[in-house]
Amino acid sequence: MTAEAPAAPALSHGRLVPVTVHFDDLDALGLLHNARYPVLVERAWSELWAGEGFRFEGDWAAAGDACNAVKELTIGYEEPVTRPGAYAVHLWLDRLGTTGLTYGFRFCSADGVTTYARGTRVLVRLDSGTLRPAPWSEAFRTAGRALLRPTE
Repeated sequence: MTAEAPAAPALSHGRLVPVTVHFDDLDALGLLHNARYPVLVERAWSELWAGEGFRFEGDWAAAGDACNAVKELTIGYEEPVTRPGAYAVHLWLDRLGTTGLTYGFRFCSADGVTTYARGTRVLVRLDSGTLRPAPWSEAFRTAGRALLRPTE
């Protein structure tokens, strides 16, 4: 008879997206380099949005909702990541405005139990011709609403 692993906690909001930490993501002390966290979070978001049908192929005019820029990024580090392997990023939206959004994230163990870092990022949707703020499409807003964290 074998013991069953404890069940991962159920998420009350957002999605848990698997990511991989590679050996070369670690710094000279064997810790995940602080600059790699935002890169891994961005990759998780790219995978999530691609799964929803939103892709950026390098053409600003055709990018649609992927034509956006980061206005602000905050991150706090809670526990060191000390080895390569399977992890996850818990992603959600805190705010979905007309031309901007704020998303939250947790860099965590693959099962979502242990949090290594958490933060927020503010994005602004841009018009590809003027690079001025532009409204999100209704398709994007619909997909985004499903990721909104419930208000307390």
